[in-house]
Amino acid sequence: MTQDNGKPVVTVLTAPGEPEPPGVDAVREQAEVRFASDEKTLRETLPGTQVMMVTDFRTEALAAAWPEADQLEWIHATSAGVDALMFPELIDGPVTVTNAQGIFDRTIAEYVLCTILMYCKDFPGSIRYQTKHQWQHRDTERAQGRRVLIVGAGSIGRQIARLTSAIGMEAHGVARRARDEDPDFEAVHSNDELMDQLGLADFVVVAAPLTPATEGLFDRKAFQAMRSDARFINIGRGPIVKTDDLVDALRAGDIAGAGLDVFEEEPLPEAHPLWDMENVLITAHMAGDFIGWRKALTEQFLDNFQRWKQGDDLFNLVDKKLGYAAK
Repeated sequence: MTQDNGKPVVTVLTAPGEPEPPGVDAVREQAEVRFASDEKTLRETLPGTQVMMVTDFRTEALAAAWPEADQLEWIHATSAGVDALMFPELIDGPVTVTNAQGIFDRTIAEYVLCTILMYCKDFPGSIRYQTKHQWQHRDTERAQGRRVLIVGAGSIGRQIARLTSAIGMEAHGVARRARDEDPDFEAVHSNDELMDQLGLADFVVVAAPLTPATEGLFDRKAFQAMRSDARFINIGRGPIVKTDDLVDALRAGDIAGAGLDVFEEEPLPEAHPLWDMENVLITAHMAGDFIGWRKALTEQFLDNFQRWKQGDDLFNLVDKKLGYAAK
């Protein structure tokens, strides 16, 4: 159904204070565009809305305002993770969900490769010596031949495997199901093999979505299963890791370091002990954010919007029962 002007209705849900997405004028040419940023404004804009573009990956407003969604057919999340959208009424209902799979894959993989190389070549140490004007020669590690375990062997995990393999690392994956042959991984192991595989890896990378199955997956038991010289990297979602257990593991020497882009609580509190640990690298949930990423997200939505208008199959379909785009 369209409005009297013949245009479909698209509601863009942004975070409070967030500007409208760049490139949205191209959407206005084809649709009546409404904006919401919280439960109140969403309740006002949802009636009659057929399509939603959600840029706030932490939103709780949609679940709260859901009774007002009387004509909604499709929700597009401009993020890879859709955990904030996976509330029961949406999961069990007919509304289609798509995500931004593909936009951030390569840049996140570059971030992971950079983090691995920073550890191997001890760039954190070099920066500390530089700030003290101290000339300190030392030997560093080789990345070639090291084993990286990528927990989450989807599109992001695959890009990580390709880049790490390109410098001679051995990339292993963990996924819902084992795969005997995969062009980008030495092997893909099933979830129930995780604990055994943790003890074999030099680097463990979390690239999994946040689902009920992955929430709190990396706890005290998981960190104790890792090698004491292994490094842990999280570019997935913060709640996959129990932060207190990670801090304890770092202090006890159960693992050698952690590169963290996401956290259970964001922003990470100023007084949090992770900030002052010399074997920890911290970034502000920015692993995939390249210059121009916001416009690229709008362009991806527009490509799918054309399919929706023509009645064609949408890409990046999210399996709502699994909580991620399964392809």
